[in-house]
Amino acid sequence: MNFDLSDDQRAIRDAFARFVDQRVVPQAAAIDEARVFPRELFAELGGLGFFGLRYPESVGGSGLALPEFALALEEIARGSMSLAGAAAMQSLMGTKFLHLLGNVDIVERLLQPALKGEKIGAVCMTEPNAGSDLDGIATTARKVDGGYLLDGQKTWVTSAPVADFFTVFAKVGEEPDPQAAASPPPPKGVSSSGRATSTRRLTIFLVERNFKGLAVGREIHKMGVWALPTAQLAFDGCFVPDSHRLSKEEGDGEQHLRKLLAEIRIITGAMALGVARAALDAAQRYAGERAQFGKPINRFQAIQLKLAEMATGLESAVHLVRYAAWLHAAGRPHHKEAAMAKLHATETAAAVCDQAARVLASYGYAMEYPVQRYLRDVRFTLIGGGTSEILKLIIAKELAQ
Repeated sequence: MNFDLSDDQRAIRDAFARFVDQRVVPQAAAIDEARVFPRELFAELGGLGFFGLRYPESVGGSGLALPEFALALEEIARGSMSLAGAAAMQSLMGTKFLHLLGNVDIVERLLQPALKGEKIGAVCMTEPNAGSDLDGIATTARKVDGGYLLDGQKTWVTSAPVADFFTVFAKVGEEPDPQAAASPPPPKGVSSSGRATSTRRLTIFLVERNFKGLAVGREIHKMGVWALPTAQLAFDGCFVPDSHRLSKEEGDGEQHLRKLLAEIRIITGAMALGVARAALDAAQRYAGERAQFGKPINRFQAIQLKLAEMATGLESAVHLVRYAAWLHAAGRPHHKEAAMAKLHATETAAAVCDQAARVLASYGYAMEYPVQRYLRDVRFTLIGGGTSEILKLIIAKELAQ
């Protein structure tokens, strides 16, 4: 196992590092404060081929693997977490199922333009009462002639206000028995008579923005990633034609989603690495420039200890994320390592950003310095792909096997 980057990997990392330094970093503060989706930079990422890095050449991609994608995404997050979040959504969750399950029309009309940055995709899983609990998803799809009628609500939909299409997870199957609802609930999966019940099954649908019955609701105002719009969605008898049921069979949605979760965790870890690097760099620069008692503050042991701890934590997180990405690319078991990578990288990044703000002291609280943005944005990585508490339970379960 060798974590030295190949020449191709270095070339990809360096290309996106140059783009970030030249185009993203100079605009990052303005983008954040304007709270407007960065369409120009998003389109430029499409021109650089970022959205298609992991897709085959047959659909306009580059045919690369997760390690290369993670390196590029880390650089983008170093410049702007808002842009990185939008890019990650577009490149993975927003387009993955179109590539895996979409028909020729969907691939040509939606997927290929999305890989160029010409259309924007989003995924709809989270609901007001369902986050990590997939069984709690209440959005339903009822079969009718020629398609399905979707009813329900989704929330925390990244890129929803600007998206052209949505990948939606909904339950298909029998309606619950009203009489059963009036009596005490039996054990999960068992009817009151003791027989296994027929439950609704998670199924994947593609909903285009112009479909009747789809309404994009209020935007959710967040603590960080201000330029990455997030909103609620409502489906009220939204008709989805049979051609837009992405699931090959009703009920196969959960198996497809679970295969993707490890990738989501690894790339979230990569984004955490990017913002942590930016925070550490900012703290080191400030500590070298800020003088107190006649010398730069990086000459004081208290500051040196902080910087040393930040650098060590970040270095360990880099290796864990790269290891998980390498396992994925090699086709080896990686679900435990993906959970570990996401857990360690995001918690470490949160600590690094906090310590960076402490190094800057009052200026870590000032809007004129980017550290306050890193401190706000890093919390975005603690949520997506599973909270730290959920990840610990996953790791513990894997260890017990």
